[in-house]
Amino acid sequence: MASQEKITVHNIADLKNTSDDAIPNYLNSLKFRQDNSLLDTRLALGYGAFAVAATCFLWDYKLGFEDTKYYTAAAVALYSVLNGLLTFWIGSVEKGTVYQGVAADGSKISIATSTKKLVPTYHVKVTTTPKKGSPQTIELARSFTEWFDSQGHFIARPFQTMLATTVPLIAQADPMRAAAGAVARSEELVNAGSDVLDAILAADATGADAGGAGKKSKRRKA
Repeated sequence: MASQEKITVHNIADLKNTSDDAIPNYLNSLKFRQDNSLLDTRLALGYGAFAVAATCFLWDYKLGFEDTKYYTAAAVALYSVLNGLLTFWIGSVEKGTVYQGVAADGSKISIATSTKKLVPTYHVKVTTTPKKGSPQTIELARSFTEWFDSQGHFIARPFQTMLATTVPLIAQADPMRAAAGAVARSEELVNAGSDVLDAILAADATGADAGGAGKKSKRRKA
């Protein structure tokens, strides 16, 4: 079923943000327990920097610059540090992570997404860590047209199927969606196989005709 809201299909940022928002909605519905520690840290750094700037403005407004210039200098330094930490956190720690959570069996999942400028392709990197074992990473790239219609409506089913058929941990939590996606993919392969077979047969027929013509020409020469 398509979403009632629609976005501009030519806006890559809107396509990505809408898709990103759909990930926690889907996984949380499958009883994954979301871990918001990355988001909480980012918010703490952002609000901290804002609080420093607001405090600096208030005491300058109430007491004047001369009486608070040393406090203002310290506040500016602290504000710069917090913004630097925020930039580092987003670029080097989060690295595009839009979801972290824990499955019912205790396995952990982390999903990071990205896009390239002017390219309507959704890049997804999924890292799963079982309770006992090493982390496994799955990377995929799909066109946004697979789950957005021409008017910009988000269609949840193909988006969820894409995740369920690609990530075993999600397939385990949503076997019906994974099975339906596997059947659909098998049908596509069968259809593709028929086309390939037809092409091969056509090529063989062409080759046979060419071979027959070649033999006839040799007989004429003889």
